[in-house]
Amino acid sequence: MAKLGYDDTPMLPDSQWQVHDYRRPQPTVVTPAAEAGARPSDAIALFDGSDLSGWTGKEGAAKWKVENGYMEVVPGTGDITSVARMGDCQMHLEFACPSVVKGESQGRGNSGVFMMGLYEIQVLDGYDNPTYADGITASIYGEFPPMVNACRKPGEWQTY
Repeated sequence: MAKLGYDDTPMLPDSQWQVHDYRRPQPTVVTPAAEAGARPSDAIALFDGSDLSGWTGKEGAAKWKVENGYMEVVPGTGDITSVARMGDCQMHLEFACPSVVKGESQGRGNSGVFMMGLYEIQVLDGYDNPTYADGITASIYGEFPPMVNACRKPGEWQTY
C-alpha cells in the first residue's frame, strides 16, 4: 500500500505529529448505529430542504442545486456560507457521498464544513477508503482525527 500522508509538513503545536503525518495512528473502525440519528431538539436548522435562502455565495446568491430535500455543490460554483452566525455551538451534520465510488483517499467525495471560517470539519467518503488520520471523515482537517471511523457505505446518509 502506498504511503497515505506526508513527512515534510509542519509539526502540530503541542503534538508529536506533523500535519497529515502518515505515521499517525488511524481511528478505530466501528459499525455505526442501525439508523442515522435525528438532530438535537434545540438545533437551529441552517437548511430546510427546500431552498438556499439561509446561504450565500462568495459573490452573491448561493448557486448550489437543491433537490429532493438536499443541497449539492455544482462544480465551479465555489463555497457557500450560512447567513446565520454562530459562536459556541454543537454541530449536527447530515450528508451522503455518491453511491458510485470514484477516486481514492482525499479524491473520493471530499468536502468540508468550516466552523467560524477557520476549522474544517472533514466530509469525505471514508468507508473502506484509507487516507491520513487527520483527513478522515469527521476530523478537524489537518489537526485532529476523530475518535472513531463510523462511516456508512457510499450512498447512505451519514450523521455526526
